[in-house]
Amino acid sequence: MRVREEQRHYLRSRWLESLLWMESAANKTRRRYYVLRLATVVGAVIVPALVSINAVGKSESVVTWLTFGISLVVAASAAVEGFFRFGDRWRHYRATVEQLTSEGWMLNELRGPYARPRATHETAFPTFVDRVEEMLRREAQTYIAQIAAPPRASAADDADSKT
Repeated sequence: MRVREEQRHYLRSRWLESLLWMESAANKTRRRYYVLRLATVVGAVIVPALVSINAVGKSESVVTWLTFGISLVVAASAAVEGFFRFGDRWRHYRATVEQLTSEGWMLNELRGPYARPRATHETAFPTFVDRVEEMLRREAQTYIAQIAAPPRASAADDADSKT
């Protein structure tokens, strides 16, 4: 790709840095989401089985405490995932990574919005910058409004708080 040095600088310092950061964030939040969801699901399956055991003697106490401990892990995992919304964050970052990657390939191949008669990478670059900046602006707005925002109260919670 033939572009000027300042355009190369933008590619490295803005587009690529954003892409790599989002990729890292997507991977990190996916791992956290899977760990918490797995703990919740597996624990939710184990607890009813433990409750149904008719243990006697010392084993009754062990089963009771084991059930209690796993129940706490399930509740804590569900609460932490619900609070931090790692699943939503992961999907948000992943979608942004795919958009940025696609935009980079379209520029590289001079396709989509960059496919013009006699287009070059250098002449297509301002459109690329505009589109990437718009993506990053939308990403920040979406993140703040939907991902990082506290969960909205349900209509029943609103009615309860007014009484």
